[in-house]
Amino acid sequence: MEVTIKRVETKSDLKKFIYLPAEIHKDHKTWLPPIYKDEWNFYNPEKNKAFSHSDTILYLAYRGDMIAGRIMGIINKLYNELHNEKNGRFFALETYDDNEVVHSLITAVEEWARQKGMEKLVGPLGFSDKDPQGAQIEGFNYQTIIATVGNFEYLPRLIEQQGYSKKVDLHDYLITIPKEFPPIYKKVYDRIISRNDFRFEMPNFTRKSELKKYIVPVFRLMNELYAHIYGFVPLEEEEMFMLADEYLPILKPEFVKAVLVEGEIAAFVIAMPEISEGIKKSKGHLFPFGFIHLLRSMNKAKGMMLLLGGVKHEYRYNGLDVLLGINLMRAASKHGMKTIESHLILETNKVMIGEVLKVGGKLIKKFRIFQKEL
Repeated sequence: MEVTIKRVETKSDLKKFIYLPAEIHKDHKTWLPPIYKDEWNFYNPEKNKAFSHSDTILYLAYRGDMIAGRIMGIINKLYNELHNEKNGRFFALETYDDNEVVHSLITAVEEWARQKGMEKLVGPLGFSDKDPQGAQIEGFNYQTIIATVGNFEYLPRLIEQQGYSKKVDLHDYLITIPKEFPPIYKKVYDRIISRNDFRFEMPNFTRKSELKKYIVPVFRLMNELYAHIYGFVPLEEEEMFMLADEYLPILKPEFVKAVLVEGEIAAFVIAMPEISEGIKKSKGHLFPFGFIHLLRSMNKAKGMMLLLGGVKHEYRYNGLDVLLGINLMRAASKHGMKTIESHLILETNKVMIGEVLKVGGKLIKKFRIFQKEL
């Protein structure tokens, strides 16, 4: 049957768009459903501030009466202005193994972006690097984790067949928490702890309420530190609180570490238990009982995943990264954690990759952002 493309215009269309991946991946063992409350908020311009500085379009592909695929087009005008680019993006691409459907969807976004004056299309890439990025190209036997994609192996091939080539890869590493830290790390740790000329403090968070006053300072520091990272767009305060509302319910305060210098955030790392088991059991729904599965998963988890981290530029060579890393691993070990998954690191971030490799990180997954001149 012929492929037809329909723009998403109604709430009913959007519901089909949001729930299509669950049908495509129903027999996909490592796929992770999204938390649907967050999905509805993501696609709601009243809830997602990123819509205010972006042009967007959503399409569904049909074969006859059956939905066969979806895609989102994004033009992040703020990012383009900051980086002097004329790039459109494709995002949320989901299809069966069907070249004609992929061609129809991507061509529709290309034409839309071209009409908007764009010169290149990149993707899969959302509003910013905080959204799931790339198409997975390696490591399909590993479980998908929150805030990453988990496509079938055929998707990168279908994208390449539309004339797309590599823009950049992102790496995901698995770190086994050591029983003993390498001597060089213990030496750096002991040195910074014993220094008299550098005063700092490390809050010991035990309740989520204790984190709230640090939300905006942490995100402001993130804006400063991540400005050079591909795909990053500075957060406005409204977006900061939106992200906090999304992640606070599933954070354990013990896995949030910060260093304060003169009362201000100088460095931080945020990790969380790996809760894919709970999300799968809940099928992405928090209510009426899904949150129980998430809580059980948090308490039973043997692995954790990194979300965010950074050290203020002027303190980068004071060993604060080691201080944070050792304290985080100690907290993880105390709670029975065996591994830490790094989340996505740009292949060009040699410093971060070097640090991960020093503690025995193993590359387990790769994701690719593609590009094509229009």
